[in-house]
Amino acid sequence: MEAIEQIDSCINCGACLDVCQTYEVTKKEVFGPIRRLYTAKKVFQDEEVNPEEVESIYNCLKCGRCNVVCPMEITIAEIIRKAQVQLVNRQVGPLDNPNRVMAGIQKLDNAFNGDPAKKWDWLPGEFPATESDTLLYIGCSASFAYPQAASASYLLLKKLGVDFTLLKDESCCGYFHYYIGREDLAQEKFEQNVEKFKRRGIKRIITLCAGCYHNFKNWYPALLGPVGFEVVHISQLLPALLKERSKDLNMDRREITYHDPCGLGRLGDGIYREPREALRLCGVDLVELGQNRQLGSCCGALLINNFKELAANISGNFLDKVKTPDIVTSCSFCLFGLNYGNRKMGKNKKIRYLSEVILDSLEGSTPVIYPDTTQNHRTST
Repeated sequence: MEAIEQIDSCINCGACLDVCQTYEVTKKEVFGPIRRLYTAKKVFQDEEVNPEEVESIYNCLKCGRCNVVCPMEITIAEIIRKAQVQLVNRQVGPLDNPNRVMAGIQKLDNAFNGDPAKKWDWLPGEFPATESDTLLYIGCSASFAYPQAASASYLLLKKLGVDFTLLKDESCCGYFHYYIGREDLAQEKFEQNVEKFKRRGIKRIITLCAGCYHNFKNWYPALLGPVGFEVVHISQLLPALLKERSKDLNMDRREITYHDPCGLGRLGDGIYREPREALRLCGVDLVELGQNRQLGSCCGALLINNFKELAANISGNFLDKVKTPDIVTSCSFCLFGLNYGNRKMGKNKKIRYLSEVILDSLEGSTPVIYPDTTQNHRTST
């Protein structure tokens, strides 16, 4: 088995411990990458694993920071995900809370326990009756947890003249199912969505969430093969469009720190330049962290459903390293994770979605501000 061969190639150098955010918080080796690999090997070989070892497989962020520094190029994050698949096969996992989240997705078709009838409440007006082969895919977090990300992105693309449509019956992308090892549920959701996109003639999908982007771009083809549509993140569109409207931009002039979402950069296609360029075109003075881009910090959001204190501390540790009061991210789910830690750990940062800052600059006005709803929703993706 290739995963076991990779595990056996580990030289115990400890480089991964220096970047593992769960180890940074807990200081427990069992919750670090090296011990996780050994636990994964036990899982693959059908050996007994104790409750703490099972927990270590599920409290891994699978953010891929360890992959970046591993001198043996071990794909640690993917090995841990495969171990979760095996735990599902052994009926050991997932844990209770992730199972409840997945049940919520199956019932309500979103990862935030949101009322499907309120999914489009953020829209500035009636649901648009537009036809296009380009879909603006809003996703669960922007629809229910941070609708200002949805509203600002929708208005921004309209102002920039981008042709797109929305799906009134938009479904959850199914990220969490695949992420947590339930490939059976993932395949079912992926196939349903692909069929829906084909019926509507969708050829290109614009995403707001880095998780949705990574899922559509990488995990859908991994499970289904070719899917017949292109996937782009909204940040990839912005630099060229903003250059065409440079005379309309009001310069922001603030110092802002940009947060790199795992699903766009390290786990995705290295989307680091485009969001930064879009912010600079709006006059933002970017203040970079010592560890950014490939070593950018995970927001911790994917642990909120099952390890709330750990998730809050992971987010809080990142926020402690940010020297500016303003933070911008280009993932609506990271917006959820960062604000969760911001509130729980009392960090008093202002965290916004990329489109909000760009729309401010284009309009010279402030988008609608919605109340913080993170404490009212459970989450998965």
